Amino acid sequence: MLTPAEFHALHRPGSPILLPNAWDLASARWLAAAGHRAIGTTSLGIAVGAGKCDGAGEIAAESLALALEAARHGIALSVDLEAGFSDDPDEVGRFVAELAAIGCIGVNIEDSTPAGELVDVELAAAKVAAIAAAAPRLYLNARTDGYWIDDADDADRRLDEAAARAGRYLAAGASGVFVPGVLEPATISALVGAVEAPLNVLVQPDLPISRLAELGVARASTGSLLFRTALGSISAAVEAMAGGRGGASVRPAVPLEVPSYPDVAGLPPVVR
Repeated sequence: MLTPAEFHALHRPGSPILLPNAWDLASARWLAAAGHRAIGTTSLGIAVGAGKCDGAGEIAAESLALALEAARHGIALSVDLEAGFSDDPDEVGRFVAELAAIGCIGVNIEDSTPAGELVDVELAAAKVAAIAAAAPRLYLNARTDGYWIDDADDADRRLDEAAARAGRYLAAGASGVFVPGVLEPATISALVGAVEAPLNVLVQPDLPISRLAELGVARASTGSLLFRTALGSISAAVEAMAGGRGGASVRPAVPLEVPSYPDVAGLPPVVR
């Protein structure tokens, strides 16, 4: 199982780690069996699976439960904390210390609210500092959401704000910085130059990992993309079946490669 130190070492500017994001034990096991040494979580997937709202700080228990189960299966997990599940930095630190004790390799914490507003930078930095003090070995990915929630045309202002927030979080103890959003190559390059730490971006439309490497990215995350793709695939498969003709004996064409029953049932067992 990957250690936090080994996870740190995988964040190399110009040679980014692709971090897929799971939402339950099945998806985490499937990704691990496919050869991914490190797996993140997606708060959207966990929240929807629990019948809760994403970004509202409601899924601490579910995230902890997934971390426990992943550890039992020998899966190295980096946990999405949303905004920390609390506005009390000490409480955030205690929660992350529990994750570290389970065997998690990293965490991700964001600086925006469900209403689409950036939180006070000093509060966000205090949470980062509490995490760094409580679990210093974990890879602490500090996410700043200016590009995610602000569609203003003032590119220089957004870059300056992202760089300023990133610098504050790094000073508080962050290991790296995550700037989500659909970003142009020039923006990614500018962020790489402005952020003095490994830069994490989302997997980008029309930008392969090789291009992100050329731009200096250190980590590319799938975020909620795999979860949303899975839901879309369910809809596509059911629609294809409903449109089939010729009776139940005719297998409808499903527009994706479906794993066989033995493929799924043969996932590696629990590692105790």
